[in-house]
Amino acid sequence: MRVLAGGIETETNTFSPMPTGLADFEVIRAADLDESEEMGGFGGPFNVFRRRCEERGWEYIFSLYAFAQPAGTTVRAAYESLRDELLQALEAALPVDIVLLPLHGAMVAQGYDDCETDIVGRVRQIVGPNVKIGVELDLHCDVTAELIDDADAVVIFKEYPHTDINERAEELFSIIADAAEGKVKPTMALYDPRMIGLFLTPYEPMRSFVDAMIAREAAPGVLSLSLAHCFPWADVPTCGAQMLAVTDDDPTLAAYLAQEFGQRFFALRHALDPKSLSLDEALDKALTIEARPVVVADQADNAGGGAPSDSTFVLRALLERGVREAALGMIWDPIAVKVAMSAGEGAALNLRLGGKMGPMSGDPLDLNVTVTGIIPDMRQYWTQSDGELAIPCGDSVALHCQGIDIIVNSDRGQVLSPTVFSNFGIDPASKRLLVVKSTQHFYAGFAPIAAEIIYMAGPGAIPPRFTEIPYQRVDLRKYPWLDDPFG
Repeated sequence: MRVLAGGIETETNTFSPMPTGLADFEVIRAADLDESEEMGGFGGPFNVFRRRCEERGWEYIFSLYAFAQPAGTTVRAAYESLRDELLQALEAALPVDIVLLPLHGAMVAQGYDDCETDIVGRVRQIVGPNVKIGVELDLHCDVTAELIDDADAVVIFKEYPHTDINERAEELFSIIADAAEGKVKPTMALYDPRMIGLFLTPYEPMRSFVDAMIAREAAPGVLSLSLAHCFPWADVPTCGAQMLAVTDDDPTLAAYLAQEFGQRFFALRHALDPKSLSLDEALDKALTIEARPVVVADQADNAGGGAPSDSTFVLRALLERGVREAALGMIWDPIAVKVAMSAGEGAALNLRLGGKMGPMSGDPLDLNVTVTGIIPDMRQYWTQSDGELAIPCGDSVALHCQGIDIIVNSDRGQVLSPTVFSNFGIDPASKRLLVVKSTQHFYAGFAPIAAEIIYMAGPGAIPPRFTEIPYQRVDLRKYPWLDDPFG
């Protein structure tokens, strides 16, 4: 068997002020890797595919992997350039038996509402009807009928935070490998539960829903069950949750399972309403809790959802309230990082911090700070079910200001791990309050040390109150705009 793998990934917040250009993508090509070199970050599925091919004695061909931090709409020329490079690599590798595509599912480019559907459709045109195509998607995706028609199997992350990236890659490889060997014939079906939201899988009732999907996958003929949660900050017509079922040569069973689990999910809608508090409500609650640390998630300024991650609203509030024994991370401000690194560790200086990308970032803060730590090319370590992923943060500094430790970095990205603080010798468990710019991916790392977690809907680019999002193109005949869209 000849197996080609490649992917282009970013998550597009169409309300973000920052376009995603070619320079925003980290691009890895076959020539950049040694034969057995492992890929980091979200590239883990490629490691899985290579190892499984080697075990079977199959030929593995890596083509291209491009990843950009979530931001605004991708520039058309950037998307088409990367897409065409991937397709050209596929054409050069022909004939192949399998194509494996780790994608995202919420990538929007100028002229393309759904880049993943475009990519998979073009791959199918090149390889013809008999080659097996497998697609792995982030659960914050939109899944179209066209994509389902062109792929042989689609597998979606089940967990939010995404701790099962490599597990799902293993699942996808097994299904597609068995299909290529004629052992199974995947058939897929979708069901639209007519919902838009953000669904946190560590908490009930989502925990039991995910566990029920996993349990049903052990039933005869069931290959995979996935819930596409949707990405609520994408103003595209396909925005909305979808339930996906993959069965072995049984379209009737696939349709039944998609509907069964889709309706079960819809029945949970009221229990799944977000529990995010306003900025002042969140801080009021946090400061009444004696146990420590209390973790406050600054959800609306999450770089992982396309926000700038340079907002100053919560830091200003902490300073005005005189809060001490607190730590906040990460503020994206390459200029402040450069100034602090030039000044050196131990320096006291006046520094203008954050608030650079527009009204959703707030105003810059003029602070007197002490540089307490400098780490060039810092990494944070994100907990996964099979280990840790090293995630680059860029050059990073720790600043101290009026009892608050502030982590500032040069590569925009959300907080995934307490190592953002502990890398600098800051003990996160000893703090009264930890503020993390993340929506939910922080959970796996911080839940074990948190006395309590508070979700905060402060000002920012990705408000977690969905009826406040200024959609223009999304079909809002869905929950929470209608309590019963099926009525």
